[in-house]
Amino acid sequence: MNRFSLAISAGIARVTESALGPYQTAVIRIGFTATWLLFLLREFPHRQELYGPDGPWDFDLAQQLIGTNGSFTALIWSSSRFWFESVYVLAVLAGVLLLLGWRTRTMSVLFMVGVLSLQNRSIFMGDGGDNVLHLMCVYLVFTRCGQVWSLDERRARRAGEARARGERVGPDRIGPLLWSVLGVALVAVTAAGRLDGDLTVPLILWGVWLALAVRWIVDRLARTDEPRILLDVIGNIVHNGALLVIMAEACLIYATAGWYKIQGSRWQDGTAVHYPLHLDYFSPSPALADLLSSSGTMVMLITYGTVIVQVAFPFTLFNRRVKNVLLAAMITEHAVIAVVLGLPFFSLAMIAADAVFLPTSFLRRLGGWAARTRGGLSRLVRRGDDPTELPGPRTPENPEHAHVGFTA
Repeated sequence: MNRFSLAISAGIARVTESALGPYQTAVIRIGFTATWLLFLLREFPHRQELYGPDGPWDFDLAQQLIGTNGSFTALIWSSSRFWFESVYVLAVLAGVLLLLGWRTRTMSVLFMVGVLSLQNRSIFMGDGGDNVLHLMCVYLVFTRCGQVWSLDERRARRAGEARARGERVGPDRIGPLLWSVLGVALVAVTAAGRLDGDLTVPLILWGVWLALAVRWIVDRLARTDEPRILLDVIGNIVHNGALLVIMAEACLIYATAGWYKIQGSRWQDGTAVHYPLHLDYFSPSPALADLLSSSGTMVMLITYGTVIVQVAFPFTLFNRRVKNVLLAAMITEHAVIAVVLGLPFFSLAMIAADAVFLPTSFLRRLGGWAARTRGGLSRLVRRGDDPTELPGPRTPENPEHAHVGFTA
């Protein structure tokens, strides 16, 4: 076989044998769910005006819009306040459970339903980050985003350890129960004609529901490993394809923004950043905005630097060092936007999208640091609950090196 054939076969094996980017998909799962949850919790006192019956975009206007574009929102099924509160609570609950990584496949679907239901009900409520979240909530459904840093991963690991010790692991009961309850709801909603309109969301809902059924049947009844291997290969291909789409979407966002900026006269003369810093709507901290805009050189460098980074980033993906430098610059830029312009949720959504390009080694170190921090806090809590707890025995010292502690 020649080198080209070997490269093709190795690429096919890589795409089919494993779900790539487990840490990257986990961090975008955590990033987007955290962004959505923080937004829902911050706007909880104003939820009725934003998406509910008390909003200026009332139920009749929402009906007319949905009838025109066919987009999905469960909030159009009823105008009652109780139904709105139920959907809002469902969106929060699905976000929390997906953040923790509990039944990630099912919770990713419910997370998508919550995001689309609220955003499509009142399309004028957003700051740009809502568009990114709108897309990513759909893509997350197709990923195996619970491979690491999730309750699903911990449950699978404990089950494997129990089997290795020769212990019997009972069948999963929660999964089939969730599947049955949600299946009844899906059949009822479809029969009532509530999923009429664009076919994207109904196909996703029915596809995931049927896929979970096939997986459960194969796990329970298959006598050989071939059917399970086939389903794993299909799942890996779908996951890797969705991960590629997420990466392409992030590159498209930056490339489009950068090339459009190049065509603007204010970006060409290096003064574009000056103007949003002096808009009252985007000035939560006027003193900080004045400080940044006081230097014409600083404004020019930030303006040109923004354009250069956004245009160049997609072309640097094959150079790890340059890509990491530009990635750090973009994340820093979004953090500054969150503070200076008062757009925290837009910045969080963009940082979450950027996270798909973070190096695996960095994410592993980040996970190890978080685990050590959590373990230290747990020990402090246990020690605080039991004041009589004594420290463990000291390791015997080597007499030959006993003087090292005094000379250090």
